[in-house]
Amino acid sequence: MMLDEKDMKIIEILRRDARTPFTEIARRLNVSEATVRKRVDALERMGVIKGYTIVVDPAKMGFATVALVGINTNPDMFLSVAEKLTEFEEVRFVATSTGDHMIMAEVWTRNGKELSSLISDKIGKLEGITHIRPAIILEKLKEV
Repeated sequence: MMLDEKDMKIIEILRRDARTPFTEIARRLNVSEATVRKRVDALERMGVIKGYTIVVDPAKMGFATVALVGINTNPDMFLSVAEKLTEFEEVRFVATSTGDHMIMAEVWTRNGKELSSLISDKIGKLEGITHIRPAIILEKLKEV
């Protein structure tokens, strides 16, 4: 099933605020609430909409240090290292990638000391890791 303009507009409205009532979306698109509900149900069934979430401010939760960590591994350990990273509570996001690093992870820690400990005592001790390159995020300018 191909997405049409109305589907794309529904997705954009929900992407900006997943709590937007279907009645409000219907009003903006000049369609019925039932139409919006059916389209959202279809988008969920097709896997276009995978879920609904919130965006939080890590600093306000006590995580003053947020870093993107590039990780390289021995090629034969690539997927097992990525899977192990998902088990660490401090690791909020893991992706395999091309480019400078084989794996990219976003980590939240309370301070630089905790980040250093995470890198040396947990991530650095995983079998197969060859390089770890953390970059502390100073300020997020855009998040969608």
